[in-house]
Amino acid sequence: MYFLYKIKMKGVIMRIVSATEITKNIKEMCIEANIVLSSDVKEKICKSAKNESSVLGKQILETLEENMEIAEKEQIPICQDTGMTVVFVKIGQEVHIDGGFIGDAINQGIREGYQEGYLRKSVVKDPIVRVNTKDNTPGVIHYEIVKGDKIEITVAPKGFGSENMSRICMLKPADGIEGVKQAVIETVKLAGPNACPPMVVGVGIGGTFEKCAFLAKKALARNLNETSEISYVQELEKELLEKINQLKIGPAGLGGSTTVLGVNVETYPTHIAGLPVAINICCHVNRHSTRVI
Repeated sequence: MYFLYKIKMKGVIMRIVSATEITKNIKEMCIEANIVLSSDVKEKICKSAKNESSVLGKQILETLEENMEIAEKEQIPICQDTGMTVVFVKIGQEVHIDGGFIGDAINQGIREGYQEGYLRKSVVKDPIVRVNTKDNTPGVIHYEIVKGDKIEITVAPKGFGSENMSRICMLKPADGIEGVKQAVIETVKLAGPNACPPMVVGVGIGGTFEKCAFLAKKALARNLNETSEISYVQELEKELLEKINQLKIGPAGLGGSTTVLGVNVETYPTHIAGLPVAINICCHVNRHSTRVI
């Protein structure tokens, strides 16, 4: 097959992956992510529907359950906003891409996925001129070189109703963890019903201005049943989940005990003078699909 062979370059065995194979997988993942929610998100919605204290909130969550079932059965998008395609790519250093540039291969996969899947094209070529590209490209691609001879790809279409409610807060070190909590809760309060709750909240702490935003975005793609390996982060995620749900914003912003389905926090080393915090909000349609080539 076109991607299952290896070559030896200067004593190092390189695995060859075809650009065509990357395009094929991206295309399928764009369609899959927009039609079928990952099992962790579905589980949280179904569990919340059973536990919701508000009668109206329970009805809304049950409607979301029904919507998920219809989308999967009929193979149609879960939401009309099929998002701007965010792609996380971990490339093994022993991989060689054959037959084209990886960025072109990824964007071609997005193009084919959104066309063949009849998904809404929402990307404009210039942020000011705003002419639609008509194929949902380009995507936002994050590359990471890792050990090994595999490529791990996560496709995460991001809707902008919730994206627009996200924030970066450049806190002072003295603000500490209480300042982080305040920034997250304040951001969710400001978002209110505009982010189509119940939400998933991704939080990035540390790094620089742009790094914390990347961490927050990456946090949204983490399984909601997986906790951080850092003990204080585990406690922070748990506390934020409880405190945000106590805001009673509720499903669709109409009140209730389910404002967020999960809070995922990612951290990174930072400068002695800073405490960058990014809060990336996603609606209940927290879409992501991961494959390893």
